[in-house]
Amino acid sequence: MMAGPIRKVVIAGGGTAGWMAAAALSRLTGNGVTEVVLVESEEIGTVGVGEATIPPIRTFNAMLGIDENAFVVATQGSFKLGIEFAGWSREGQSYIHPFGAYGADIDGVKFHQVWLALRAAGLPLPLDDFSLCTTAARLNRFQRPDGNPASPLSQIAYAFHFDAGLYAAFLRRHAEARGVVRHEGKIGQVRLDGETGFITALALDDGRVIEGDLFIDCTGFRALLIGEALGSAYEDWSHWLPCDRAVAVPSTRTAPLLPYTRSTARKAGWQWRIPLQHRTGNGMVYCSRHISDDEAAATLLANLDGEATADPRPLRFTTGIRKEPWRKNCVALGLASGFMEPLESTSIHLIQIGISKLLALFPDASFPAHERDEYNRLTALQWAQIRDFLILHYKQNQRAGQPFWEECAAMQVPETLARKMALFRAAGRLFRYEDELFTDASWAAVMIGQGLMPERHDPIADTLDPAEVRNLAARMADAFRRTARAMPTHADYIARHCAGRPM
Repeated sequence: MMAGPIRKVVIAGGGTAGWMAAAALSRLTGNGVTEVVLVESEEIGTVGVGEATIPPIRTFNAMLGIDENAFVVATQGSFKLGIEFAGWSREGQSYIHPFGAYGADIDGVKFHQVWLALRAAGLPLPLDDFSLCTTAARLNRFQRPDGNPASPLSQIAYAFHFDAGLYAAFLRRHAEARGVVRHEGKIGQVRLDGETGFITALALDDGRVIEGDLFIDCTGFRALLIGEALGSAYEDWSHWLPCDRAVAVPSTRTAPLLPYTRSTARKAGWQWRIPLQHRTGNGMVYCSRHISDDEAAATLLANLDGEATADPRPLRFTTGIRKEPWRKNCVALGLASGFMEPLESTSIHLIQIGISKLLALFPDASFPAHERDEYNRLTALQWAQIRDFLILHYKQNQRAGQPFWEECAAMQVPETLARKMALFRAAGRLFRYEDELFTDASWAAVMIGQGLMPERHDPIADTLDPAEVRNLAARMADAFRRTARAMPTHADYIARHCAGRPM
């Protein structure tokens, strides 16, 4: 193909993935050359269960120039300081995986190593006491961070809960205002060039033909372009992440409005709880080999905090990744590119990183192979790193007497995860590799929260003065407690700054 600018980008499918892509790619319309169009049908529903996010979503919204308060109002959103895992280590126990750091490194020694050394010396304070996000979450408090690095509030990191359907609608307005053109219609055929195999056009059921240069597949699990038309194979990860079904249902909002997502371990899977301003999002992810669909739905409905406001909605999936998420002139985003259960709220983030990598490697009309290959390499790496983090939750459970959980605890994990667990088990050592999403603090939170305690701490921590470190740690924990108590409640903060309209 001849080099030259991409003149037309065609996004197949709407929903969260499609409109995130449209909003981000709308900047291309400013070059006077490139058109961006999106094809979707109102008759085709979207999954719409990805209502919890992680902090990088703030970077994406900022890149679009979105006012944060306006976004929270429009999506009936709330704020999120982390995820509570109830019963994942064993029944009756819970821990929070917070956003942000634990304490502060001391003389180059990682804080979790300082904490391990102090714990060995008899310090009674739990690791949670050194996380402002955890402390505030337990008190149902929230406040945005302070830009002053000397303030404890500088350690606040946050994300959002929001209605995914309202978010897609919000982004649609943003994208269309910047030149993106939407076409209503069902895709009947994907036309390919007989010589190159590239996609040339989408033929709609009503006879219209949408031609383009670059195609973005946001058609969900069907993967109409990347899978059905181009034949990009799917790599199945269900031997590591065996849950293959979910059921979702909204319920009435209850008080207090929690500033965190809750994940509760159940018989053969787990239940999510996502608090929004106008309702609560609920669902259960489960393994169909260990529990029936009816029992899973009954378990979910029996454990709601409020009254269900709709019938349970089922979803089937196979965890894994498209081996070539960029094939020829098509890039897959969202469910078309793969699926990992929303255990750590990464679903929307995986769309975001796909978009950011596409922007960083945006091709010309010759579609250089090295740009496509680098996109696929980086995507595979990040998906595998997130996969390993999710597997850790299942592998490190201690729920004896339950076949599903015992099976997970006994499974062989990827070598990359086995190595990470072995390094931490021996001396609490953690390393972050090549653009990895989850920080040392995140890995430490889940490993320690689920009972994987290091056998010893790093000896470098013993070079610090014990009395000075003990005093400094006590002052840190006290500062976090006082700061959290002084924050407004989560509900009050939203009422003052970004309350949505009653629905």
